[in-house]
Amino acid sequence: MPVLHHRFWPKGIPHDVRVPAVTLTHYLEVAAQRYPDKPAVLYCGAVLSYAALKAQVDAMAAYLQQRLAVQRGDRVLLMSQNCPQFVIAYFAVLRAGAAVVPVNPMSTTPEIRYYLADSGARVAFVAQDLLAQVLPCTVANQPDGLDGVVVHAYSDGLSGQSSDEIPDWVRLARQPLPSSVCHGFEDALALRLQPGDDMGMPDDLAVLPYTSGTTGHPKGCVHTHATVLASNVASQVWKNLNVDSVFLCVAPLFHMLGMQNGMNVPITLGATTVMMPRWNPVLALRLLERHRVTAWTAPPAMVIDLFAQPEAMQRDLSSLCLLSGGGAAMPEAVATMLSERFGLVYNEAYGLSETAAFLHANPLARGKRQCLGMPTQGVDSRIVDPVTLQELPQGEVGELITHGPQVMSGYWRNEEANRSTFVDIDGKRYLRTGDLAYVDEEGYFFMRDRLKRMINASGFKVWPAEVESAMYEHPAIHEACVIAVDDAHRGETVKALVVLKPGQRGQVSEQDIIDWSRQRMAVYKAPRIVEFLDSLPKSGTGKILWRELQEAQRAAVVPA
Repeated sequence: MPVLHHRFWPKGIPHDVRVPAVTLTHYLEVAAQRYPDKPAVLYCGAVLSYAALKAQVDAMAAYLQQRLAVQRGDRVLLMSQNCPQFVIAYFAVLRAGAAVVPVNPMSTTPEIRYYLADSGARVAFVAQDLLAQVLPCTVANQPDGLDGVVVHAYSDGLSGQSSDEIPDWVRLARQPLPSSVCHGFEDALALRLQPGDDMGMPDDLAVLPYTSGTTGHPKGCVHTHATVLASNVASQVWKNLNVDSVFLCVAPLFHMLGMQNGMNVPITLGATTVMMPRWNPVLALRLLERHRVTAWTAPPAMVIDLFAQPEAMQRDLSSLCLLSGGGAAMPEAVATMLSERFGLVYNEAYGLSETAAFLHANPLARGKRQCLGMPTQGVDSRIVDPVTLQELPQGEVGELITHGPQVMSGYWRNEEANRSTFVDIDGKRYLRTGDLAYVDEEGYFFMRDRLKRMINASGFKVWPAEVESAMYEHPAIHEACVIAVDDAHRGETVKALVVLKPGQRGQVSEQDIIDWSRQRMAVYKAPRIVEFLDSLPKSGTGKILWRELQEAQRAAVVPA
């Protein structure tokens, strides 16, 4: 049976990926040999060369092995905002033969306790501003807690030069260690210890990111060096990236989007990454221009925010040749603005924590808007009936399932979740994504929504993402999130939570939005309720937290 999207496969790109039989740390070793003086990380005016990065990774890996008894196969928690120390800690853990458990810096103490108990980690790297959440989880407070916490201050990653672009919380000087369990990051590096010769194996556990999914406790995604590299190498080839590419890293490194595109891909290439501590659209514009950034991967919310700045028209952004991302569809109106005003195409892609990010992508020369693209090298994706798991004809909406070398080996110590997540078809093991999608006549995949998010209004199926994309065309709307509201007559009805653009408050009413929507989409899709908000909650990677808004709506007492 012919594969539809092969007719439009990008020229020069192989259909399969050849996954290197090495570990991630191999690439750091090679880059340090090839380009010792080249900047690996640029951070708030400071420069970390490849030679210096490798030396610090080796010293920290040895400290883990010789002072904290970290052994091959152990898990080590890593909790920090973006900074050079995150990169050093990450590769040091891998060099020591252990696995990184990346944790959202916004995690609370109970959440951290869960990650530690589930992963079995007993050592952690933690930024000093986050210690308050972590200290209750140490052996000083619970018998099975952390017995070693390596603490870093962001200011130790600075060059010492003064700049108003550096946030105050990054400038904060190193503080005294509050517990005997704590070890100073710089103190560990100063010992200049050397790690053992064992570099590990490609199938060793490398990263254990936790994903909340749709229900229950967060689940750890088991990623080996091989699965992470499969995504990494395929992404490089597909996007025509090379050693001279310059990356903007602002998506959080604890998340696969930032981890892969802002750290692992650049280091695998021997390229340079310009790292931001936290999102700041005006500073991002200046960095893009100053460092001649060529590649930036970010969710649509960040892209929308950056190009909404008046300064965007004044900056030289001509070096930027790859603007890519995923997590949500780029609204048509914004995509048009990027093309017409800046000559940029937002290259949409699709991936999950379970697939180490890169899975589907649009060909650079033949992309489609609001599209998941096509399965990339070595990936086999299908659309199936969510109940029967039978493959559906082209054009019908069903659950997207996928098979590829970047798919995790399973959820960490959770066989029940594995049984419900993986399915064997035609002798292959497929991951059930829980995403509703369809394939068009050319083999491109289009998202409808999460399996659990569909709105059923009087028997009509409404996919919120479709409604949201249309609403972004309204000249007064900055952001929109569509949720379901219980309705005694329709079962469910459509509600839009809207953030208006500056200056539009009082100029447009809720009813204006409703009337405008009914003129542009089927009446059953158009919001019947509109609520204006000052902002919408977002994840660390800029995704609008629709589930949080949906649950808040359902928890509220709404008059009949």
